[in-house]
Amino acid sequence: MKMELIALCDAATVSGGKLNVLGAFDTIQSSTFPVVHPQCALALRLRFSRLEEGRHRIGICITDADGRPILPPIDGALDVELTGDEESAAMNFVINIHQLKFENAGAFSINLSINDRHEASLPLFLKEKSSRES
Repeated sequence: MKMELIALCDAATVSGGKLNVLGAFDTIQSSTFPVVHPQCALALRLRFSRLEEGRHRIGICITDADGRPILPPIDGALDVELTGDEESAAMNFVINIHQLKFENAGAFSINLSINDRHEASLPLFLKEKSSRES
């Protein structure tokens, strides 16, 4: 499996085999904590070879700087099936996340695992915005 894209964004869709990503970001600013980010999406594009056909487990976990989860892990399954004589196939995924709550500012990590093996991490920074910033 090869990671072609992983992004935290405002919104994402899959249409006609295309992954559409809007507003990728890695920082959230707030003047008060705790803060709830109302809606975001995790966009993924993974490429699988013919040898990797079959069912795979996928997991997403968002952790704080100490490795503690800030919400329950997101678990699912995906079935990889290649058609024709393709050597590989890309699969697009969008995971919508609603009401994501952060107790305090700091560094966080969005972690992706496939078949219980860590494949990628994205940093996410929560910064305290001063009252002078708009």
